[in-house]
Amino acid sequence: MPKYLVVVESPAKAKTINKFLGGKYLVKASYGHVRDLPKRDLGVDVEHNFEPKYVRLRESAKAIKDLKAAAEKCDHVLLATDPDREGEAIGWHVAELLKAAKKPMDRIVFNEITKRRIREAVENPRPIDEDLVNAYQARRVLDRLVGYKISPMLQWSVRKGLSAGRVQSVAVRMVCEREAEIRAFEPEEYWTLDALLQTERNEALTARLSKIRGETAKLGNQEAVQAVLRGVEGETFRVNAVERKEVRRHPYPPFITSSMQQEASRKLRFSPRKTDRIAQQLYDGIELGPEGAVGLITYMRTDSTRLASEAIEDVRGFIGAQFAPEMLPEKPNFYKSKKGAQDAHEAIRPTLTSRTPEAMAAFLNEDQLKLYTLIWKRFVACQMASAVLDQTAVDIAAGECMFRATGSIVKFRGFTALYEETQEDKGEGENGGKELPDVKEGEGLSLEGLKPEQHFTKPPPRYSEASLIRALEENGIGRPSTYAPTINVVLDRGYVVREKGRLMPTELGEEVNGLLVKNFPDILDIAFTARLEDDLDHVEEGRREWHELLREFYVDFEKDLDEAQRRMVAEAVGEDARCPECGSETTLQQGWYGPFLRCVRYPECSGKISLRKKAQAEPTDEICEECGSPMVIRMGRFGRFLACSNYPKCKNTHNIDEQGNKIERPPREKPVKTDQKCPDCGGFLLIRKNRRGEPFYGCENYPKCRFTKPMELNLKCPRPGCGGELVSKRAKGRRFVGCDKYPECDFAVFGQVDKDTPCPKCGNGWTILFKPRGKPRVRQCPVPSCDYEEEAPE
Repeated sequence: MPKYLVVVESPAKAKTINKFLGGKYLVKASYGHVRDLPKRDLGVDVEHNFEPKYVRLRESAKAIKDLKAAAEKCDHVLLATDPDREGEAIGWHVAELLKAAKKPMDRIVFNEITKRRIREAVENPRPIDEDLVNAYQARRVLDRLVGYKISPMLQWSVRKGLSAGRVQSVAVRMVCEREAEIRAFEPEEYWTLDALLQTERNEALTARLSKIRGETAKLGNQEAVQAVLRGVEGETFRVNAVERKEVRRHPYPPFITSSMQQEASRKLRFSPRKTDRIAQQLYDGIELGPEGAVGLITYMRTDSTRLASEAIEDVRGFIGAQFAPEMLPEKPNFYKSKKGAQDAHEAIRPTLTSRTPEAMAAFLNEDQLKLYTLIWKRFVACQMASAVLDQTAVDIAAGECMFRATGSIVKFRGFTALYEETQEDKGEGENGGKELPDVKEGEGLSLEGLKPEQHFTKPPPRYSEASLIRALEENGIGRPSTYAPTINVVLDRGYVVREKGRLMPTELGEEVNGLLVKNFPDILDIAFTARLEDDLDHVEEGRREWHELLREFYVDFEKDLDEAQRRMVAEAVGEDARCPECGSETTLQQGWYGPFLRCVRYPECSGKISLRKKAQAEPTDEICEECGSPMVIRMGRFGRFLACSNYPKCKNTHNIDEQGNKIERPPREKPVKTDQKCPDCGGFLLIRKNRRGEPFYGCENYPKCRFTKPMELNLKCPRPGCGGELVSKRAKGRRFVGCDKYPECDFAVFGQVDKDTPCPKCGNGWTILFKPRGKPRVRQCPVPSCDYEEEAPE
């Protein structure tokens, strides 16, 4: 019987760790969080020191049951959740649920899932860090207060289903303000003037006008250019000064969460969500043939560039053995972490440098290999020698004008032989590294021609996902674990869309942002949000009491909330809204269908005033093809759509694009009659298609008879050795695909069967499309042994 119960978050991690520990240990997964604030109410007792009211998550019921049963059988519980604030909280929640077992509980932490680190962690347990837990609770309560109190006001003022968040709303503001900058930008004309020159040895040299009479050259129009051209006409071009210097380019620091997400976005076109998911797989453990499952990288949620001394020794030994001697610097390279970084963590690196991408290629899928290669190269390069460049600047005088030519050549490639960071939004005129001819001061040059060129200043670029993460990090907004979820939320909510790889606010996003900035300037203030993040870090460090932080925040927040509610009510029903039944004062209440004003004498008086806001229909030039009435744009639960103004007499609708243009529907296919009879009315069954284009059987007597049944799938069960047929089934109101040999075979998958798209990894002839709640649609392979999964945009 096992003596220790080890609790981790994921079954993949449990499988890897189980291999490193002997029979005395039983490793079980909690499958993420086991408790949280309730979904349907605030869950925070504001009147009693902001105490949170945690409830067990329904989806974790089976995991909790298994953990309790396992705890009863063991003598000691080891909480091995992730080594960060959230991981500490999950461990604490598990400990709270297992208290009834009355077994000693300890916390173990590790940055990498390797045999050595797991053994070290088990031998050095510690108590749960209450400061980390309190920091998590403070963040969770803050987020709940902001979301739960502000979101209903958004739903009332804009439309149902919207939400606000402490960090996500600031991110939306940054995207909206960048868009406003772009719209307000007015291009300014400017000119450049290049002199095409030749040396005495017939070597070409191009120099750009840099100064006029000792002042920086500014050519705002063609007239200014013509004046310069007249000024240099007939003048001798002569080398005035030559400046040569050696410049060193130092290696980039190893990855932290934000830099990994940014570089994966730029180099691999991975979304932050995808990068996080693949990094989690590499951390949890990959099967390496006879070696078994091993974690290939260290923990991926970190803001520290620190490297363990043994990791530095390992990589320096590898560089010394595999590269030229000059590629290894005399001393290791050390990198300074940003202010406030958690140096208890390491940077993201391979757990073993000798596991090169080439050696791992046989065990990783395509996306895993791409990300692992990026992490491996960045880590190895960070301990290589600096690159050395020779930079040259040549100043050339012509009358009152000075022209300048610049160039550089790589003298020693150093770390750049292995790794170069991808640059985004390069400015005009950035050199790619050209070599200049060897000229000397006083040397005369012959003029081959002058090349004036007109330019216009450009607006700031829209944020990409990578540059938004960088901006959030630079402004102190969010932490490593929040960057990807923040971008996911603003995209999923429809506040922001991707446009040619850039983030652009939607009409909805700008409306929501305008409302929040007007009514909650502190919550949307970047500096305020950054200070709040620092305060949460102080709680984590034990320098601040978390209840005090919440009290201080709530005083001003409640004032803003009350003022915003008063202003919104006044706009809807006037300053002094009285009960329509008895004339008494009213108070604002939140009901199932939105906010309303209720009489202060309730329940004696049941008078109330609805505050539901009806969206105004936008007129269009479209005419309804069914009844001839004008079409209007309305707002529905899935966004804007085109509807007949004669509703409800005419229910004709159309989808529209972002510009409000009608999207024509493809012609509807006629149902195909079959020889099968309807069991309900005796009519013939027709093959119809649902709104997703999937065929099904429906009665020809519809709508009098509503009998339907799914089509035959003609697919074999993918479980090895089963041989059964897949059929469409329904359970608890959900349609799914299962094996007809149930209960002998319990294979089942939820989602839409796509017979036209095979799995690119294992070659299975069909895949499944499904959309998790609050997340984008994904495509998965149904074969149990295949882990293929990727986002599948609508």
